[in-house]
Amino acid sequence: MTKSFTQSDLIRYLYQEMTEEESEQVVQALRHQPFLMQEYMDLLDTLENLNHLVVEPSESIVNAIKKKARSQGLEKV
Repeated sequence: MTKSFTQSDLIRYLYQEMTEEESEQVVQALRHQPFLMQEYMDLLDTLENLNHLVVEPSESIVNAIKKKARSQGLEKV
C-alpha cells in the first residue's frame, strides 16, 4: 500500500527531520506522483524565497526601544 504524504511530511523531508526509511519512502513517492513532486518544488521555491527575505525593524520601533532603554538607564546595554 502506498502511503499518502502531506505538506507537513514534505516540510519534514526538506528540513531533514525524517528517518532514513521515511526519507526513502518520500523519494519513491516523489518519483511516482507528479502532483507530489510539484508540491515539493513549490515548497522548495518558497523556502528559497524565505531564505532571501531581509527583515528589519522600522526606525520608529528602534527609536521607541532606545527611548525606553534611556528612561530605565539601560542605554549602555
